[in-house]
Amino acid sequence: MPSMSALTLLLATITTGLVAGLFYAYSCSVMLALRRVDDRTFIEVMQRINTAIQNGWFALGFVGGPLLTAITLVMHFDDGPIMPLVLAGLVFHVSTLVITFAVNIPLNNRLDAAGDAAQVADPASVRRGFETPWVRWNLVRTLTSTAAFGCLCWALAL
Repeated sequence: MPSMSALTLLLATITTGLVAGLFYAYSCSVMLALRRVDDRTFIEVMQRINTAIQNGWFALGFVGGPLLTAITLVMHFDDGPIMPLVLAGLVFHVSTLVITFAVNIPLNNRLDAAGDAAQVADPASVRRGFETPWVRWNLVRTLTSTAAFGCLCWALAL
């Protein structure tokens, strides 16, 4: 039977991988597909996605990953080879959270505040103000969350 610290490391790694995979999927498919739709469709779909993602399953991974990583760090604080990797994973997690709360969520809120896509007076302007920065910063959080996942995988291998 695995120890509690091994179990928290495993769960931290799984939840981190799920979130990194979600951000990766946006980067390599969702946003590329939406690039090809008209402005009103883009706004409507992103508004719907931003509403749909606010659910317990997403929260479990998005909050669970960093929380479990922090718990793992405390449990492995004196464990030489694992501790620096878990610490690095936590730093990457925090970076992902900062980007999400400082950039992506405010952009999502601004898009939502534009109102019903069918009623937006200048959908091209709304889209321009959202799409480029959102995609850019989603790529950055894809990289930070993937780096967190890599660190935790490496810690598991030790």
